Amino acid sequence: MTSTARFDVEALRARIAGAALLPGEAGYDDARSLWNGEIDRRPALIVQCRAAADVAAAVDLAREEGLELTVRGGAHGVAGRAICDDGLMIDLSPMKSVVVDPGRRRAVVQPGVSLAELDAATQEHGLAVPAGTVSHTGVAGLTLGGGMGYLTGLYGLTIDNLVSAEVVLADGSIVAASADEHPDLFWALRGGGGNFGVVTSFEFRLHPVGPEVQFALLFWHHDAGVAPLRACRDVVAELPDQAGCLFAIGLNAPPAPFVPEEHHLALGSALILVSFGSAEEHAQILEPLHRAAPPLFELVTPMPYTGAQQAIDDSAPWGGFYYEKSLYLEELDDDALEVLFSRARAKTSPMSFSFAFPLIGEYARVADDATAYGGRRQVQYVVDMVAAGTDAETLAADRQWVRDTADLLRPLAGTAGAYVNYFDSDDDDRVRATYGAAKYDRLAAIKGRYDPANLFRGNVNIKPA
Repeated sequence: MTSTARFDVEALRARIAGAALLPGEAGYDDARSLWNGEIDRRPALIVQCRAAADVAAAVDLAREEGLELTVRGGAHGVAGRAICDDGLMIDLSPMKSVVVDPGRRRAVVQPGVSLAELDAATQEHGLAVPAGTVSHTGVAGLTLGGGMGYLTGLYGLTIDNLVSAEVVLADGSIVAASADEHPDLFWALRGGGGNFGVVTSFEFRLHPVGPEVQFALLFWHHDAGVAPLRACRDVVAELPDQAGCLFAIGLNAPPAPFVPEEHHLALGSALILVSFGSAEEHAQILEPLHRAAPPLFELVTPMPYTGAQQAIDDSAPWGGFYYEKSLYLEELDDDALEVLFSRARAKTSPMSFSFAFPLIGEYARVADDATAYGGRRQVQYVVDMVAAGTDAETLAADRQWVRDTADLLRPLAGTAGAYVNYFDSDDDDRVRATYGAAKYDRLAAIKGRYDPANLFRGNVNIKPA
């Protein structure tokens, strides 16, 4: 078709190996769809990149034409920062290569790869990258914000295992960033989000994991009161490094085969525990819970690591409507548990819930200033309140539920900051609070060197100094 764009699309198409899609063209609507079905935006141009050179060409066009620029990796960000109206969206989803070197325990990963694809490739060799807990999440966005999952206690955040990166800068140049090359950029990429360029390749350190791990899901009915939550809190506080967990509060039991039919959609709380030791060690972790707060039902079983990584995928289906707010709590004290418990009945959708993720073990042994991660390196919890539904009306009701719950919890938080990957707003003061003044100022100075015009601003933005 003949282009009616205000810029020269044909010149771009001649320069790239991928596709350049205009509104109305085949593939455009599929390319602009995101995991969060509430987000409905229409870029003036979508560039589906197949190589770093394609990304550089798209960056050059956006810079020269003054187009708003966003970057789509796995398209899993709740806030929809991957896409803009009337600007240019770089779509990295065609870049799917994973190259594993089992001898060196390294993986070189392109930014269109999902966690499921990364896990599949590395588990062929009994290895893994510490990453997230929903397997259709994209590697790129998760990594740049931090990356936490069941392996955090053993091996730290995803960024703690990043060895190097290939980056397209705002001037269109392509550089390598590592401890030895552009070390300031490498520091900033590890937690500073997409502020400094488009990462077109990640090199990760791998660790021996699996292939089988120990899995448990325990569920307590809401009518059991707050006592099971306290019992879970006490067990989580003593978790060994070789175990990770997700503590969900105000959760409706899924209509899954392992859930007795009479308990389908029951309101309650759940603990998901994944451990990397023996079945006996796994049972020892669970024993105090069985003694203090016997669950309504449970699933305790060995399973493949890839299965554990996919166990909660159904709680976050593609195309659902989502909204979230998060904060850091130094501890899950009784006041925090009471807020989360008491608010559970106020939600509208059975898909909405709150969860606490413990940051323990190796996470807390990394120095605060070793990376740009927006959170203190001490034992603490990320608490996230998620509104989820299948329509706008339900989402609107539970968006208010999230906001009200967050307002009640905020006085208990040690900081106004939040985990960058769960960020709901672009409030400058909250961004600064997330990183802290010294780290934010260092990031702003690096931003000023690598992106002085703030071309990469479709993110949790750090303004260039």
